[in-house]
Amino acid sequence: MSYQVLARKWRPRTFHELVGQAHVQRALVNALDQGRLHHAYLFTGTRGVGKTTLARILAKCLNCTANGRGDEGITSTPCGQCDSCQAIDEGRFVDLIEVDAASRTKVEDTRELLDNVQYAPTQGRYKVYLIDEVHMLSTSSFNALLKTLEEPPPHVKFLLATTDPQKLPPTVLSRCLQFTLKHMPPERVVEHLTYVLGEEGVAFDESALWLLGKAAEGSMRDAMSLTDQAIAFGQGAVRHADVAAMLGTLDHRHILGLAEALADVDVQRLLAEVAELAEQGPDFAAVLDELSSILHRLAVAQMVPDAVDNSHGDRDVILQLASRFTAEDIQLYYQIGIQGRGDMVHAPDLRSALEMTLLRMLAFRPQGVPKPPRTPLPLRREPTGEAASETNAHVLAPATVASAPAPTPETKTTPDVQSIPEAQSTPEAQSEPQPEPPPAAEEGAPLQELPPWIVENETPSSEVGAPDQGPESAAMVEPAPVAESTTAPEPVSSPAPELTADPAPAQEEPASVAPAGMLDNAKWLQCFDALGLGGLTRNLAGNCLVESDDGTLLTLRLDPSQEAMRAEVHQTRIERALKEQGMPRRIAFYVAELSNSLETPRQREERLNQERHAQAVDLLNHDPHVQKLQQAFGAKLIESSVKPAGEMR
Repeated sequence: MSYQVLARKWRPRTFHELVGQAHVQRALVNALDQGRLHHAYLFTGTRGVGKTTLARILAKCLNCTANGRGDEGITSTPCGQCDSCQAIDEGRFVDLIEVDAASRTKVEDTRELLDNVQYAPTQGRYKVYLIDEVHMLSTSSFNALLKTLEEPPPHVKFLLATTDPQKLPPTVLSRCLQFTLKHMPPERVVEHLTYVLGEEGVAFDESALWLLGKAAEGSMRDAMSLTDQAIAFGQGAVRHADVAAMLGTLDHRHILGLAEALADVDVQRLLAEVAELAEQGPDFAAVLDELSSILHRLAVAQMVPDAVDNSHGDRDVILQLASRFTAEDIQLYYQIGIQGRGDMVHAPDLRSALEMTLLRMLAFRPQGVPKPPRTPLPLRREPTGEAASETNAHVLAPATVASAPAPTPETKTTPDVQSIPEAQSTPEAQSEPQPEPPPAAEEGAPLQELPPWIVENETPSSEVGAPDQGPESAAMVEPAPVAESTTAPEPVSSPAPELTADPAPAQEEPASVAPAGMLDNAKWLQCFDALGLGGLTRNLAGNCLVESDDGTLLTLRLDPSQEAMRAEVHQTRIERALKEQGMPRRIAFYVAELSNSLETPRQREERLNQERHAQAVDLLNHDPHVQKLQQAFGAKLIESSVKPAGEMR
């Protein structure tokens, strides 16, 4: 089978055989059936979508004589058997004048062409002028053509075809009936090639047809030509390996292999795929481009699965692969891939640039998540909070909370009512009165359980009961008597003996921090710093409230804004830290809105830092040296630059 055989044999002969242009077919068929004909038609579209073929079919419809030779013989279904139809198919119809405007751009050529317009057709019903690539005509040629387009003879029809309609003068466009032919998607190309090869009895691989459909770039004519070439290359069959070798394209399966290695966080497999690709001598920049394209399709698959591009025929694979990534990872990998593509021009070696980009994707991937979770698709329909299946595996929060003393802390009017009864059960709590403490501080806690500077903040606070504050309160008011401040300034000299004595008992802090009995939110605040958590684990735990504790299972209520940070590795670290403090517990997270009446460790840290900052600013404003500088030089204290010593992290 020789080159171009299929392209000629399967060229459309009627409107119904034209592939993928139903919108144009419908308009022209209705116009022909109703006798509503225009004198000039303009067909636009990319190369190979059927512009010239459509014009020839329309010429046959106008000149077919199967139904008679008068105007009533015009039909939307040319017979293909009369003299006019056969002459048009064979390219010898006298009244069909085909002009290649790309080679005849001069005004003299156009005038010569139009000299015979006034003469009646010789063989057919209409004299048809088919001007291909009409945008290539010069301005003078358009001016010469314009007069004829304005007042054409009744026996003349103009069929213009172009790939660039923007270059046509508006005066010409306004006198034509314009039809835009669609770009052929790979799915439509593969469907047509499957039908053609089936009719021809040619063996083929479906994956090979997807390669051809992608290479055709929307042109059905190019797809047929490439198929002819593939048949010759493969000795009568269309096989995947032969087509890939003929086109010189990347094997899409290797690119999917790279994506699967990223999903599994498998560095060894990632580099092995690159090494296997290197044996084929590919363009490594194109490899990164294809990988970025797959990441884009994965992001679309997570949001709108039905909108996934199927240009490679791998829609099911992409949907399955999308569930193995988090949305954050895909966005990060795509951004790194795009950035790495731009950096390739500066790399000493393209392969090493590709490998470094892939390794960078995994190196900058958020840590603390050992295995990518399964992502339910689509993301916009993902179940929320307590309805999520992954939460139900660990948390039986509703049942646990129902048995707790205070299941609805949001309805309480006084802070920390939930934690006060349990706190009073300890000896330390029973020895102290409970005068409406703030949620961040528990009066029953020994002072050595917190860092010294926190003791300074807690002691002079106006919200804490007055019995323990006599001498210290007086010392606080002396340097800066500000009546409106709810937090007195920091001590200057009197607390010094306590500060120097604290390092020694700090060695016993872990043993003393571990509270006896069940954990409530107040005790959780007391022992949080002693757990020694850091990094993402500390951030996750710091945004939790104690929901319930039965001595075995500690349920923490997690702020929904921090749900993305939840991972098994953090849960394990918190359990290990509690065990080291003598409180062995299993941890379960319950995602729900936090109560405004209780304080998380993170909120407590922020509040104390703000109080320390306010105290430090107040002390500086009342410092005599600072006041002298302000009076002498007009100096101004920049409060945002004040950093209290020992500020909490």
